[in-house]
Amino acid sequence: MAEAPILEVKNLRVEFPTRRGTLVAVDDISFSIAPGEVLGVVGESGAGKSMTGAAVIGLIEPPGRIAGGSISLAGRRIDDLPYEEMRKVRGREIGAIFQDPLTSLNPLYTIGRQITETILTHLPVSPAEAQQRAIGLLREVGIPAAEKRIDHYPHQFSGGMRQRVVIALALAANPKLIIADEPTTALDVSIQAQIIALIKKLCCEHGAAVMLVTHDMGVIAETADRVAVMYAGRIAEIGPVRDVIKAARHPYTDGLMASIPKVGRTDARLAQIDGAMPRLNAIPRGCAFNPRCTKAFDRCRAERPEPMRVGNSDVACWLYDAGQGGTR
Repeated sequence: MAEAPILEVKNLRVEFPTRRGTLVAVDDISFSIAPGEVLGVVGESGAGKSMTGAAVIGLIEPPGRIAGGSISLAGRRIDDLPYEEMRKVRGREIGAIFQDPLTSLNPLYTIGRQITETILTHLPVSPAEAQQRAIGLLREVGIPAAEKRIDHYPHQFSGGMRQRVVIALALAANPKLIIADEPTTALDVSIQAQIIALIKKLCCEHGAAVMLVTHDMGVIAETADRVAVMYAGRIAEIGPVRDVIKAARHPYTDGLMASIPKVGRTDARLAQIDGAMPRLNAIPRGCAFNPRCTKAFDRCRAERPEPMRVGNSDVACWLYDAGQGGTR
């Protein structure tokens, strides 16, 4: 029997009202993440990846708002919670790892104070126990001489070490879910691999579900169990990482995979997807990808496809509609 999902998102819609009309940043998306599972969310800039993460954690800036659907954490709906209730959920049940560790850490406080305050806010422990837990977490994330480094300030750490501190902070209250939004973008490639391996290892050990937002398919291939490919606020394809990488079904995913250099192949030219992601106020009718798609036909320009089951994946593409003559 499959475990109940930690996170369940159903028909989520995020809107931004403007003078010229309503912009839809996330448009009717659904997915779930099981305990200990890493779901990668990938796509170009403007696809709606980070906005989806912000909606889950309750950090959408006004006038943006969740206009439809539901978000449930461990069976409890959280998208309609009052602000103070959601603040308790954030940190205690949902941890966050952001792109720039300096924005997550207060430069005026030692890292020890920041971690222990988080622990004391969310867990019923004494200050001495919180201090010991903080040292244990710093050891767990690979900070050497944790007993001494706990009294240091953020500026006394390198970028990679600061990101390790942020991971310790995210895990401080034993959350059920971790939202990791581009956690390695600001780091050197060699450090990126260490941080990604660390996130996967720790979340597996702690049994937390992870939503890993990134534009890097290499990071997804190394880390995620499943991947959701987003385009113009919708999920184009979602399925097991191996299936999506080896046999991408959606033409957009296919284009993303073709644009990645292959090891040992120096003769082949890299493919590119012509055009650019549409602006929120100019999303085309039908399938949003149709102006850039080499396989588009009339129906793609008129009707928007809903996700269809193809193998182990769900793909929003008319190529796979039985009435269209089956799969390509």
